[in-house]
Amino acid sequence: MKKTVLLSVIASTMIMAGGDIVPVEPVVVAEVEKDWGEIFGQSRTFYIDRTYTAGAASLTVGNRNSLATGGYIGYKSPDFNGFTFTVAAYGTYGFNIHDIDADASGGGLSYDPSLYGDAFDNYAFIGQAYINYAFGNTNIKVGRQRLDTPLAGADDARMLPNLFEAVVLSNTDIENTTLIAAHVHSMTTGTFSNVYGAAGQLSLQSGYGLGYKLGTSGDFAEMGDIALGEGTDTSGVTALAGIYSSGGLKLQVWDYIAYDILNAVYLQADFGWNCLLTDAVKMKASAQYINESEIGDSLAGNVDVNYFGVKLAATIDAFSAYVAYSTTGDSADTVTNGGVITPWGGMPAFTQGMVTRHQFFANTDTWKVAATYNLKDYGLKASAYYAEYDIGAENTYVNGTAWTATEAGFDIQYDVAAVEGLNLRLRANYPRDFAPGTDWDEYRFIVNYNF
Repeated sequence: MKKTVLLSVIASTMIMAGGDIVPVEPVVVAEVEKDWGEIFGQSRTFYIDRTYTAGAASLTVGNRNSLATGGYIGYKSPDFNGFTFTVAAYGTYGFNIHDIDADASGGGLSYDPSLYGDAFDNYAFIGQAYINYAFGNTNIKVGRQRLDTPLAGADDARMLPNLFEAVVLSNTDIENTTLIAAHVHSMTTGTFSNVYGAAGQLSLQSGYGLGYKLGTSGDFAEMGDIALGEGTDTSGVTALAGIYSSGGLKLQVWDYIAYDILNAVYLQADFGWNCLLTDAVKMKASAQYINESEIGDSLAGNVDVNYFGVKLAATIDAFSAYVAYSTTGDSADTVTNGGVITPWGGMPAFTQGMVTRHQFFANTDTWKVAATYNLKDYGLKASAYYAEYDIGAENTYVNGTAWTATEAGFDIQYDVAAVEGLNLRLRANYPRDFAPGTDWDEYRFIVNYNF
């Protein structure tokens, strides 16, 4: 009876106060999904076909082609108080598409070497393994990793890229500015390096040093050995950089200290604006400069390099085009007579071709024009280009001979809408007088699937 009276009093009080009796809902705790990290990678299948149409190779090799598949797969750990760990395995497998195996004696006459390791190796290795720590606006990455810098880079032009063992520190505390300090100890050269065969002046000025073979097939070799050959004892390469970007202006300053070999300075400025005649046309002007000089024990000998390039580009809707010019000086009694030394995959030149990199030869003037049509709604992009290299007799590739080399080519890419991450690519290049009297036609078909 007392309980009934008490409940009646409480209910009457709530009604008089304008309250309602609301049933208590159970509390549901949302389940938080566990972060197990991230799997990432790329599968790549690559077919390349080159036919020599003039020169000695047209008689001895004629046509060579290769088909390979591979790529990389990696894992990135969850973030733990700013720390993450990443590891990735890389590999390439070439198919025997001729009567003779690629690694058999004489296989090099039928197969293109740029999809394999040294001596047409199929191989796999751990290409990335690094710890990353991020705190505030500062990031530090330590271990095996990919670098994409002007004079030391991945140069991912065939099956597998160049990769490096390095410590990279970056900071963005200053507004619109990124500061970078890195030290690179060693590298492995990607499959593209093998296209140069025996190392020499051509490879040294095209992205691969005199000891690049020491870093093929997934082996990591010290930066000094890659640059000048086995037994080159150095302390690696330290790179310092400042990058400023605001509005249409971007400025880059890079300094590479290759101890006891050379000091290389790279400068680049880009400025974009709306065309004065119509805002529909977007303009962009760029300039770049490279200076190299010997330092320390001068293990490469005397080095005196000056390279300068400019580029003017325009974009209107889906169409873009540019014209570029570069010039490399000459300096007698130096290791390359003034040609740019670039042994670690760096290839930032505005005027490089798909395969021709002669713009870095001594006393060479180069012109290049290119145009691109980008149909983003259809996932289609098509480009075409033409480059001409006026090479002076001071060059160290065919020293004492001056000649003009040219290269034309095209590049068509298609992103398959039905399969996210799938890209199909058809490329071609047609060098003429790559060396005096040496011509070829080359086609590449590439299937990339990113995940």
